[in-house]
Parts: sequence; C-alpha cells; structure tokens
Amino acid sequence: MLRIGRSRTTPLHLMLLPSVIVVLIYSYLPMVGLFIAFQKFNPAHLFSSPWVGFDNFKYVYYMPGSMQILWNTLTIALFKIVGMIVVPVTFALLLNEVGKSLFKKSFQTLIYLPNFLSWIIMGGVLIDILSPSDGIVNQALGLVGIKPIYFLGDPFWFPITMIVSDIWKGFGFGTVIYLAALTSIDPSLYESARVDGANRWKQTLFITLPGIMPIIILMSVLSLGNVLNAGFDQIFNLYSASVYETGDIIDTFVYRLGIEQTQYSPATAIGLFKSVVSFTLISISYYLASRFADYRIF
Repeated sequence: MLRIGRSRTTPLHLMLLPSVIVVLIYSYLPMVGLFIAFQKFNPAHLFSSPWVGFDNFKYVYYMPGSMQILWNTLTIALFKIVGMIVVPVTFALLLNEVGKSLFKKSFQTLIYLPNFLSWIIMGGVLIDILSPSDGIVNQALGLVGIKPIYFLGDPFWFPITMIVSDIWKGFGFGTVIYLAALTSIDPSLYESARVDGANRWKQTLFITLPGIMPIIILMSVLSLGNVLNAGFDQIFNLYSASVYETGDIIDTFVYRLGIEQTQYSPATAIGLFKSVVSFTLISISYYLASRFADYRIF
C-alpha cells in the first residue's frame, strides 16, 4: 500500500520541484546575507567588514521620515486588507442574488480578469485613465464641473488611489472564494425562512452571512501577515518623489536606500525588522485561524 501511494504522488512532487527550487533560491538563500544588518558592510571586504551590533537599526530609527514611512505602510496595508474583505463579500452576496446564470458567469469573469494582469500593465492603464489632461476619469469629472485631480502626483490622493486600484485589481479573486463558500449553505434553510415570511434581506442577514462567516474570519486572520506589505510592485510603478510624504512605504524605501544609495547595511536592517514582525504576525494569524475558524495547515 505504501509503495502504491508513493508511486501515485511522485509525479505531483516532481511538479512542485521547480517551485520549491525557485523559493529556495529567491527566498531562503538570500537569508544568508542577513548578517550584513549587523555590519558596516563594504562589498570590497565581504567577510571582513567590521561588526557594529545594532547601530544600523538605530541609524534607521533616527532617520528623518522613518516613522512616517512606517505609518504610510500600515495605513495603506490595513485599508487594503479591510477593502479586500468588505468588497468581495459584498459582490459575492450581490452575485448570489442574480438569477440568470449567463450574466452571473460573465460578470464574474470580468471582475476576475484584472487579477491576472501584472502591475506593470495595470500601472500603464492607470496612468492613462487617471491623467489630469486627457484621462477618462478627469474628463468625466470635468463634465460635472470638478477641476482635474492629479491622482498620482497629489500626496493626498495618491494613497487613496493605491488602495482603490489594488482592491479593483484583486477583489475578483476574493469574490470567487466567497461564492464558493455560499454553495455550502443548505438550501433548505432558505426554504424554511421563506415559509416563516423572511424577505431576501433577512435571509442574507440571518442565513447567508452566518453561513460564510467562518471563511470571512479565516481570510481576515490570514491577511494579518501582510500588514507590512503595502504592495511594492504597485507603488514602485506608480509613485514619484512628489508623493514620498504619503506614498513611500517600507519596501520602496529599502529599494532606494539599498539599490540606489548603496547603503546595504541599513537597508538589510529594515528588511530584517520587517521580516521578524511579519513572521510574528503570521504566527499569530495562524493561531487565530486555528482557534476561531478551525483552520489547520496539515
């Protein structure tokens, strides 16, 4: 029996092998260089750079704007997390009320398509439609007497644009998850509710939402690990120096500090701090998922 089981799963493990190799190379192998965070690193003296303890962490902490960057990261990430729960749940409930299967499937496909596009493509699309001169959004605002808004260049509007556009791109995936959860609800509950005189709103409030609440809780707690991931790909492709005040996040700051300014040690210190906090939050989220949603990794 054991040999048969192994022979059946061997092709599946071989399919996973390329992904495992990629993760090892790009996620685990670079961890060897974490010692740079505790050195005054000089590439010319790779293994003999002087050790400075936690001086790099202190240097980053006292850098001008460091707390603002942390605040930007937390604010943008938290609003994205909340939006990626509220919007998919709302659309899943609305689609669940659609009777025509063709319209339902077509609309579901349309909202899911942006999830497959990279932020390089999406960035170009946003730059075009949000252009203050000839973008379709500002043209529409002009028809109702509103002056053009520089969505990608105004410090006030930039984080809002990042949050809304990220939700627009990814909420289709969440909608599919919640639609799948809705199929697990016993139809007899709705029949009993109709017999008792409950309208569609009360059925949604007392049957549908409680029925998918375990999935909502699960998705919420699992998203805690991303509280310091405000979206490097998105912001890096859309931000500029004019919006650093409200749009600069930890990942973009690390890129500029480490790659552009070649301050490798402070950049590594920031990355290590973020990794430790993220690991802690992920551990907490999995505990909460197992505690309140009965979620197990294996």
